[in-house]
Amino acid sequence: MEETKLDNQILSVAKELLEKVGFEAEVKLVENSFEVGALPVVSIESEKDLSILIGKNGQNLNALEHIIRLIAFRRVGGPEQKIPNFAVDINDYRKSRSRYILDLAKSAASRVINTQRAEALAPMSSYERRLVHTELASYKEVLTESIGEEPRRRIVIKPLVI
Repeated sequence: MEETKLDNQILSVAKELLEKVGFEAEVKLVENSFEVGALPVVSIESEKDLSILIGKNGQNLNALEHIIRLIAFRRVGGPEQKIPNFAVDINDYRKSRSRYILDLAKSAASRVINTQRAEALAPMSSYERRLVHTELASYKEVLTESIGEEPRRRIVIKPLVI
């Protein structure tokens, strides 16, 4: 993947932030291989345990991504200079979490099709809900709907009534 000056700035911010909080890791920009048409990914990889940076259900990872975005935005000059949108992943956490969420959604959709009863999934982030809505859009026998308020917002998979 060809890196631009802005991409280098984002990578630099991520490396500096990790160093300041005492973590050594390889930081690189990669193409998102787990979602079609997705954002580039700032991939953080280390042999050491980085689970503290991921947090419960990726909450710390989301916060880290937000901080990197804010610092990069300030460094490149603010509103007149747009930074490209990107995601941050640590030791392929988002990749494996995405696979898990999609598998969960597919099995729930199969149960809904067989039982003709709606089923609610556990609360998810907006990113994860978007993955589920996109994946299940190809299922002709079910509809998906997000219900509730953050942080308890979830998806309900309903049978299509004809």
